[in-house]
Amino acid sequence: MDGTLIDNMSFHRDSWLLFCRRHNISFTPEQFHTENHGTLNEMIRYFLGRDLPDERVEELGREKEKIYREIYKDHLREIEGLTGLLEKLERMGMKIAMATNGDMTNIDFVLDNLNIRRFFHVITGADEIRKGKPDTEIFELTLKKMNLGSRECIAVEDSTDGVIAARHAGLEVIGITTMHSKKELKGKGCFRVISNYKELDLGFII
Repeated sequence: MDGTLIDNMSFHRDSWLLFCRRHNISFTPEQFHTENHGTLNEMIRYFLGRDLPDERVEELGREKEKIYREIYKDHLREIEGLTGLLEKLERMGMKIAMATNGDMTNIDFVLDNLNIRRFFHVITGADEIRKGKPDTEIFELTLKKMNLGSRECIAVEDSTDGVIAARHAGLEVIGITTMHSKKELKGKGCFRVISNYKELDLGFII
């Protein structure tokens, strides 16, 4: 979702910076780029303390994501060509799934504001998993929900952690350059790399 349906990672970065300043923790944008992996709860524990009780972690996570939605809401838009791609896949009879480290509130925020929920047969979010990407858990659960094998599916990923997770789960991966360069994504194993969905020719899956 983040970085593949919408180009929003700079807003997540800014919301983390603001959230951490409010809690007297400082880090640079470069540190965020390095440490931006895992679920929201995993990141809360990384930045604020690994021994925090679950209830406090969830409370802090809600606070952080509220900041993110407030600063991003006026900028929310799909990556160019997304709806057109989803419509083509629907006409082709393809199943479409989303496997995201985002929580359900953010999933609702994106899908409902972009009016694209109807395209997704399966949605798996961070609330359903224990370990975020680069762990393979989220892809394995999503494949199970879809009743499909990994060789029957293709993933689209923007992060190197996501590419690693998908590849280790047995998926072929298309990279999208919202976070990393074409060279970086190719180097992690993407068989194609695009900058938006208007560039994606679906001829290879027909």
